Amino acid sequence: MREAVLSEKPQLLYNYFKQLFAQVTNPPIDAIREEVFTDTTSGIGPELNLIDPQPESCHQISAESPVLSNIELAKLKNIPNFEAATIPMLYKVADGGAGLKQALDAIFAAADKYIAEGKCILILSDRGITKDMAAVPALLAGAGLHHHLIKNGTRLRASIIIESAEPREVHHMALLLGYGVSGINPYLAFESLEHMCADGMLDISFAKAAENYISACTHGIAKILSKMGISTVQSYRGAQIFEAIGISSAVIEEYFTGTPSRLEGIGLDEIAREVAMRHEPAFAEQNIDLFSYESGSHYQWRNGGEQHMLNPETIVKLQQACKTGDYKLFKAFSKQLRGSAFANQNLRSMLTFTPQRLPVNIDEVESVESICHRFKTGAMSYGSLSQEAHECLAIAMNRIGGKSNTGEGGENSNRFAPLPNGDSKRSAIKQVASGRFGVTSNYLVNADEIQIKIAQGAKPGEGGQLPGGKVYPWIAECRGTTAGIGLISPPPHHDIYSIEDLAELIHDLKNANPRASISVKLVSEVGVGTIAAGVVKACADVVLISGYDGGTGASPRTSINHAGLPWELGLMETHQTLLLNNLRDRATLETDGKLMTGRDVIIAALLGAELALRALEERIKDWQEIKTSSLPHKEALRCQTARCMDCGVPFCHSGVMINRMVSGCPLHNLMPEFNDLVYRGMDDYAYARLNKTNNFPEFTSHVCPAPCEGACTAGAFGYGLCGQRRATARRIQAGAGT
Repeated sequence: MREAVLSEKPQLLYNYFKQLFAQVTNPPIDAIREEVFTDTTSGIGPELNLIDPQPESCHQISAESPVLSNIELAKLKNIPNFEAATIPMLYKVADGGAGLKQALDAIFAAADKYIAEGKCILILSDRGITKDMAAVPALLAGAGLHHHLIKNGTRLRASIIIESAEPREVHHMALLLGYGVSGINPYLAFESLEHMCADGMLDISFAKAAENYISACTHGIAKILSKMGISTVQSYRGAQIFEAIGISSAVIEEYFTGTPSRLEGIGLDEIAREVAMRHEPAFAEQNIDLFSYESGSHYQWRNGGEQHMLNPETIVKLQQACKTGDYKLFKAFSKQLRGSAFANQNLRSMLTFTPQRLPVNIDEVESVESICHRFKTGAMSYGSLSQEAHECLAIAMNRIGGKSNTGEGGENSNRFAPLPNGDSKRSAIKQVASGRFGVTSNYLVNADEIQIKIAQGAKPGEGGQLPGGKVYPWIAECRGTTAGIGLISPPPHHDIYSIEDLAELIHDLKNANPRASISVKLVSEVGVGTIAAGVVKACADVVLISGYDGGTGASPRTSINHAGLPWELGLMETHQTLLLNNLRDRATLETDGKLMTGRDVIIAALLGAELALRALEERIKDWQEIKTSSLPHKEALRCQTARCMDCGVPFCHSGVMINRMVSGCPLHNLMPEFNDLVYRGMDDYAYARLNKTNNFPEFTSHVCPAPCEGACTAGAFGYGLCGQRRATARRIQAGAGT
């Protein structure tokens, strides 16, 4: 599904906002196990002076839920000492953006007038919609009034209540609360429930149906609060913990002041146009068949609906290409995704390559086999996937030299041994998630990479879920749990509440398996670059920025549609933040989330993704190729230097502090400086300089960190500061001086 701003269908304003969520620091709250700490009551009425609280400051109406029934709203209008005023939020639909702007100004003026008269409850209502009069988007009116009152210094003198037919989903409620609204009356939802009960579609009373609806909305709101580590509605109200995608900076500045927005987009004219596209069919003069409404195409492909990248045409091409091994058919699949029908499907589809660049000879390009070594599967657990599917992924990736990821469901130990035909069911990447399912010593030592899952792109701020019906005995045995009992991972790791805690876990995992690299999985959102900088400082080897696309689909709809951001935004921010803080060469940067074609992979690489380094044994093969090559030593040296420059591991940088130790060559051979000499054409000088201290310059410059100690002609042993001191002592004893 494409972003709202890229959609060809009219979109509610809510769909342009994404929920933010906590990751390492200020971790999310477990909304299920820690429900006792959540408070969904909402205070309605004047708050007076926050920095000088008085007894009068507590004189408020306490609502058990911010979602108000029709009866509760009627009561609010008639409570003594709490005068309420209703402000219509309607405008002439024919006036477009100008009429919308005029209506908003009228709402603000009316609010100022009522506050001056002593009214402390302002009810924004869109009742009274006609053919000519459309409703101002409730979010635009509520957020705009909230910021207008803040600018006037009168915000604490009145509460804002929304009476609207527009809000109906949990995300809508959360957005209205986040932008300052104290109560929401979704009257159309209640009218729909009433009709459903009257028509026999629901076998409960309307009162019970309304109660269930309010309860579901309230629990959903609490779940969204918990993603950010917030436990009370009072704290969430006005916090604006959202990021806008595709709204113009002018609209953001005026009505959503302070909201992060990194992509320009629609203004009031476009918002009014989308309102008209939804409003006009409702008052169409032709007869409408009540049973011919669109079934909806947001979650599933429908002919004439929203365009999906996975549709009947593309999925058939992809499946047939994989079944038959037909590369031409895959190219047809890839070409279709680049066609006009998918021109604005996602952010990366709007990027183009610089045309002025000269093509490179294919002989100079890395081989397909070598590139395949860098691919990894997404983390999908055993249990969410069947045994057959999970093992198939592992075998396939092992055949091509890539890495499969276990996910958080553990891995049966019988998969660690190779099969008689040479295949292996072993997943190279073992994930350590918050639930620690299946995490044992045997599990960790049989990993080439250990991944700490802080969050997941499909449902950031939440834990993974496996229904009890899918916890078969063999699944339970692998996970170390009880068969038939549903499994829900806590959203946070309960031993990680800071970067320091994460560093400790990384340290422990490195000790559990010194051979394995340590990866940390984060999810794309504004500010993820700062988090990633802390993760790199915590000595992680790999940082994965996961996009909101992907997953097994075992997620609440609110999370699937409205949480997380495209990986393009998170990847760019992380790459740039690490560069600005001189941390980019300390870790490998990866990304995932619906990368479907070679073009997607290339764009990810250009935006900063650096695919995983190959194993030491594989890189040694490259040195052996150079060693036995008939090429002159200068050309071989250039080849090795180019490979060295692609390595982000900083151990060859003499003087770099790693784990409180100075890493690098004890003789201060600075490999980047050596590479620079080669690229400047000073091959002889560079070669002679390195050859004085090491018998195998190609080996040292390519395999990082290289076993320099065994090849060092100066006899230096030991990395770090101690190694430097010993080497210096030897030079002094030999009369070489310091």
